Amino acid sequence: MSLKSSRRRTAAGIVGSLAAAALLLSGCSTSPDSGSGGESTVTVFNGATGTITENFNPFSTTALQPTLGVIFESLYWYNAAQDEDPVPVLATGYEWNDEGTELTITTREGVKWSDGEDFSAEDVAFTFNLVAETPELNTSGLSATAEATDENTVVLTFDEQSFMQEPSVLGNRGIVPEHIWKDVADPITEINSNPVGTGPYTVESFSAQSYLLAKNENYWEEGKPAIDKVRYISLENADSASAALLAGDVDWMSSFLPSLEKLIADNPDLSYVNTPALTTSIFTCSNADLGCSGPQTDPAVRQALYYGIDREQLNALAGGGFAGTASPTLVLPERDARWISDTELTETPSGAEVDEAKRILDEAGWTEGSDGIREKDGERLSLSIQTVSGWSDYISLNDAMTQQLAEVGIELKPTQLSWNEWNNNQTLGQYQLSLDSIGLQPSNNPYFTYDKWYNSSQTAPVGESASAGNAARYSNPTVDDAVRTAGATSDEAVQAEQYGIIQAEIARDMPYIPIYVNSMLTEFNTSNAVGWPSNDDPYALAASWKSWDNGVILKNITPAK
Repeated sequence: MSLKSSRRRTAAGIVGSLAAAALLLSGCSTSPDSGSGGESTVTVFNGATGTITENFNPFSTTALQPTLGVIFESLYWYNAAQDEDPVPVLATGYEWNDEGTELTITTREGVKWSDGEDFSAEDVAFTFNLVAETPELNTSGLSATAEATDENTVVLTFDEQSFMQEPSVLGNRGIVPEHIWKDVADPITEINSNPVGTGPYTVESFSAQSYLLAKNENYWEEGKPAIDKVRYISLENADSASAALLAGDVDWMSSFLPSLEKLIADNPDLSYVNTPALTTSIFTCSNADLGCSGPQTDPAVRQALYYGIDREQLNALAGGGFAGTASPTLVLPERDARWISDTELTETPSGAEVDEAKRILDEAGWTEGSDGIREKDGERLSLSIQTVSGWSDYISLNDAMTQQLAEVGIELKPTQLSWNEWNNNQTLGQYQLSLDSIGLQPSNNPYFTYDKWYNSSQTAPVGESASAGNAARYSNPTVDDAVRTAGATSDEAVQAEQYGIIQAEIARDMPYIPIYVNSMLTEFNTSNAVGWPSNDDPYALAASWKSWDNGVILKNITPAK
C-alpha cells in the first residue's frame, strides 16, 4: 500500500530535551496506580501525536490501533515478520469446499468475552453477517454470509470463488460479541467506549492524552497476559519520544534513531529489533495511455533509473545502514524467497551500474545534451520526484539520487509536499515520480502485492482516484491474466508459476522501481518487561503501530525480574 494506513514514519534525531519529555509524560500519566503497588505496567508510544480521539470500534477505519489484536481478536493471526503458517486464535481449523465458495471454520472452545459471557460460533456468524448487511463496514469487499451450524462451527458462503479472501476473512476481522452489538444503534459511528472483547486487555481509562488498558481476567490463554497494564501515550513529536525512551519513560516505540547502535551500547536497558518488510520504491506514473506524461512513461527511462542508483550509498546516507536488499519482483528476498521464480531476479544491484544505464538510454534514443542531461525529440530527461515534508530519510534519498542520476544524464528535481498533497497527487496520478513503499499485505503471499499494485482493475485514468492501489497506472494484460489465474486457486504450485510470469513482466516494465527494503526499527526498554521480539526470534512484527501483532507481543512479554 502507499503507506496511507500502514506507514507510521517517525524519523527523528536525538535532540529532544529529557526534561521536556518527562514533563510531557507526567502530564500523560493520568492513572494514579501506574507501575505502583506491585502492578506491572508498560508504556507504549505508537506514533500518536496531539489529541487522541476515543474510538474502540473494531469495524472503524479510524479505531485506535490496539483495538485490533489487543482488545478484539481475529480467527487466525498472520505473522508478517517471517514466513510461517497462520496461527490459530479464535478458530482451530478451517476448510474450503472444492469450488472455493464455502469456508467452514471450527471455533475455539473455552473462550469467554471480557464480561464473562461465553464466546461461540454464533458470535462469528453475527460479525460477518453484520459486515455483509452494512456496506459502510465492508471496506474489504467481503461478499460472504455466515451461518453457525453448531456451537463451534460456522460456515461462510461466498458469491463467487474466493480462495484469496482467506487472509482477510481469517486474519483481519475482529470478532464482536452478538449479545452487545445486536443492540448497537449505529455500528458505523459507534465509538465503543467500553469494549467487550476476547483479547488479552480491556480499556480501564481514557483521556485525550493517553489511555490505559488492564489485563482481561477472563482471557482464554492460560497464564497470559503477564503484564498487568498497558499505557498508550501521545507525545508532541518523535524527538520527545526518543528522549522519553532514553529517560526510561517509554518501553516500546518504533522510530528511526540516528546512531542507534551507540545509544544501545550506552544504555544497557535498551534493545532494538529490525524487521524490514516494506520495499521503499520510486513510484512512476508510467502509462501514457491513461494520461501520464513525462520521460518516465518510457520503459527505458525507468530501467535507467533502476540501474543508475547506488543503493549501497543510499542505505549509508539515508537508511542508516539498516536497510535490506530488495528484489525487482517486489517480493522480500529473505522472507519470501520461495516465491521468486528466477534467481537472477532475487536481488537488485547494490551499486550503480552506470554503463548499463547509459547503454539503455543510448539504445532508446536519449542523447546527451550540452549540460550532460539527455534529451530525445526535444524533450529533456528531467523528472520531478515528490516526497513528504519531514520524511527526513526520503528527503535524503532524493538528494543523493539527484547526484547519482546526473552521472547517467538524468535530471531529478525533488519536491517536498504535505502528506495530503503528496497522497492526493499519487492517488490521482498527478506526478512523475514519487517516493513511497510497498508491503504489509493481508498475508505474505505475493498475490496481494501483485493484485493491488499491478492489476489493471486497480487503477484509473490520471485525474481519477486509484485509491485501490495501482498508482503507477500500470496496465499489462499478461499480468492481469496471471493475477486472475493465481487468485482462482489455492494450489501454491500453480500460483508460483503465475507469479513467475508476473515477475518477468514487471522486472522489465518497472512501474515501481525498488530501492531497498526499508528498516523497521523498534526499540524496547527492558527494565520493566522482557520477552520482546528479537532479530533472532521475530515471533511477531515488532512495530509498536502494528495492529494484531501488538496483541501477540503484549500477551507474551513478562515483567522484568
